[in-house]
Amino acid sequence: MTSDALADLLGNRWLWTAVLASGGAQVLKVLLILLFTGRWHPGAFMETGGMPSSHSAMVTALATGVGFTQGFGSPLFAAAATFALIVMYDATGVRHSSGQQARLLNDLVDELRAVVREGFAPQPLRVLMGHTYLEVLVGALLGILIGWLSFRVL
Repeated sequence: MTSDALADLLGNRWLWTAVLASGGAQVLKVLLILLFTGRWHPGAFMETGGMPSSHSAMVTALATGVGFTQGFGSPLFAAAATFALIVMYDATGVRHSSGQQARLLNDLVDELRAVVREGFAPQPLRVLMGHTYLEVLVGALLGILIGWLSFRVL
């Protein structure tokens, strides 16, 4: 990588705004767990799912930055907004459904394990529940706020 390319990457305001929004959502997730459960769970910083959606924050911060700099009527904003909508739809739809299915399959395996006992030892599926609509909405609002701050205030 040339020094110009590295400088371009390090100076990419849209990328770093999106990364900041995602990281901010993850930090907020850890703090909300502490606030509502009284439990310090720093591992939640690296987990998917939960309040707020860091994926939604990331893609809406990116789309907001693109909108402010390229215009909300530009093809680039349309692409960024479409990408954001797909990510948010996936977080509430496909990922949420697959998490419910994994939980159900794990319950069935536990019931089978109690009956079969010998030689039946499948590994449990990892349950990643995706997001509720509220978690996606809060993540999206956080991303819009961070994008606005980055491209209109700072």
